[in-house]
Amino acid sequence: MIKYIEHLGIYSKDTAALKDWYLRVLGFKVVSDNGKGTYFIKAPGGGMIELVNAVEDGGVLGDKVSGLRHVALWVDNFEEMVEKLKEEKVVVVSDAVVGPTGVKTFFFRDPDGNVLHLINRPETLG
Repeated sequence: MIKYIEHLGIYSKDTAALKDWYLRVLGFKVVSDNGKGTYFIKAPGGGMIELVNAVEDGGVLGDKVSGLRHVALWVDNFEEMVEKLKEEKVVVVSDAVVGPTGVKTFFFRDPDGNVLHLINRPETLG
């Protein structure tokens, strides 16, 4: 029986630089480094991303192309984090909005072009 999703994998041409950005900007921590450019990084509240060396550049895909298109990061300090990301000059995919039920969202790209989604909900989903 599946207990949970352990991690998501992101392939990168420069895993060290991408790792450093996730640590500095988003507060992730390294939980494993194989010494060959593969890192497992963990978000402050849990959830891991594996950064793996890419052998070719896949380009930047649109946010509506089929397949995995974003990683959602729940934050309690939504407005503060949006401002921090804008100060970091992230590429904004969709600016911060508050939906009719109070759900706050902000879509942006990491340095490799992967779409990340900040989210804050009045009530958790599960």
